[in-house]
Amino acid sequence: MGRTSQAVLLILYVFMTVKAFEMEIIPANRIVAQIGETLILTCNTTGCASPSFSWRTQMDNPLGGTVNNHRTYSTLTMNPVSIVNSHDYLCTVFCGEKEKKEKSIKVELYSFPSNPIIEIRPSLVAGEPVTVICKIPDVYPSDHLEVLIKKEGYILHEENFYEDDSTNTETKTVTYSFNPTPEDIGKEITCVAKLPIAYMDFEPKERVTSQKLNTNFGPKNTIITASPGNSLMEGDPLKLTCVTESNSPTQTVWRKHLADESIQHLIENNVLSIPHTRFTDTGLYICEVINLVTNKTEKATVDIVIQGSPNITELSIEPSITVREGENVSIQCSAEGNPPPKIILRRKSDSADMGSYSEGRILLLPSVTFLNGGDYECIAENKFGKSKSEITLNVEYGPKNTMISVIPATAVKEGETVMMKCTSSGNPAPVISWKKKTATGELEKMFKDATLPIQNVKSQDMGLYECEAYNQFGREEKAVKLLVQGRLEKTDQMIPLIIAFSCVTAIAVPVVAILIYVSRKAKINGSYSFVKALRLKV
Repeated sequence: MGRTSQAVLLILYVFMTVKAFEMEIIPANRIVAQIGETLILTCNTTGCASPSFSWRTQMDNPLGGTVNNHRTYSTLTMNPVSIVNSHDYLCTVFCGEKEKKEKSIKVELYSFPSNPIIEIRPSLVAGEPVTVICKIPDVYPSDHLEVLIKKEGYILHEENFYEDDSTNTETKTVTYSFNPTPEDIGKEITCVAKLPIAYMDFEPKERVTSQKLNTNFGPKNTIITASPGNSLMEGDPLKLTCVTESNSPTQTVWRKHLADESIQHLIENNVLSIPHTRFTDTGLYICEVINLVTNKTEKATVDIVIQGSPNITELSIEPSITVREGENVSIQCSAEGNPPPKIILRRKSDSADMGSYSEGRILLLPSVTFLNGGDYECIAENKFGKSKSEITLNVEYGPKNTMISVIPATAVKEGETVMMKCTSSGNPAPVISWKKKTATGELEKMFKDATLPIQNVKSQDMGLYECEAYNQFGREEKAVKLLVQGRLEKTDQMIPLIIAFSCVTAIAVPVVAILIYVSRKAKINGSYSFVKALRLKV
């Protein structure tokens, strides 16, 4: 075999082993889906490493679903299926720039979700007519619906909806009235609903409901079941179910008996569910069942208790959290819990003396002063736990306790530095300003700060200084007198010394002369009287 033949065979082998670009839609061709369910269409490819997908309807209507693209396949999810999904869906796949394939699938819809509902009314009494009402919920397409009403297998009434032009799901009703005989009591009335669509493959295509012709009774033996029980912890779920006996349609109404003796209407259903119970759900619950045929009513009650640790629902200050001195203040705290919590309202403090204190939901502070301002706490406690909350009372007042401090002292020498500091309490914080009394006796504004520095004090700095503290609620003044001692020059300092020395000298010279005379006299006489000597001198 020549080389050319071998090459041709090799090319044919490679061509046969490499998969060709193909696609398919799963499920294929056509599909029947029930409205309300979930439908997933899958567009799958082979023989293409990186395909790109697109979905559309034949008439370019909205898809009515969610597209998710994966490496070699794409899905169109309709959840739930609705009437807008009744289309031919087209999936187009591109492999590279040149290769393209597409396929379509027809989605056909129906709805036949539940058995018929039978009502027989009014109460069965011999000789009076009875009406049988047969309801077929959420049917589509209703133009194929057939309904039969039977008594013990015998057809009483037959009805179809071939002429119906509904474009969406609808509940269809068939009504038939007849005069029963005493022999009819206990016999079975049957409603048969059929949806025979030949070109659609689904099950069931027939649904049946039966009910016996009995004398209407009920409600009776009505009870309430509480799950998980009638005593729960806050946050637990609660399910109350009202159960009764009745052979004709009933209506159930739930009500709650409130603390003020009024009745609160809740819902009209045989089941009352509370996903997360609260303390306010505690109370007496009433289930009232009404027979819609006989118009008889029966009630049942259950007492529900919700327990748990306290929750503080309110902490407030009246008339406001910010007040003026002298106002009357009320601090109020409310808490819910079961058992009912003990409430303590008090001034928050680190000291042993807690100050203002109340074992109750109200703390009264008559004619407040600035000392009443600060943080207050509410503590609610029962056997299941404790809860705390805080609030701040802001008391506004004019300046008080204004004081002046002078460093180093109020009497200084020239050349020293003096620092005058003015302090005052108030809310809002007082503004501090300084004034100095002039030679004319007037006060002259000179500085606006708490600290007044005077450097290299001079004699003219001596005088009366006044500190003024003020805010919108008042003002307060304090004054201090600064004394300044002058400095002595050198010549001035010598004059007093010379005068003192001269005085001392004038006195000392005569004294020394007398002492010398006395001493000599004593040596001559052996003894000497200072008094006599003075007399002789005189």
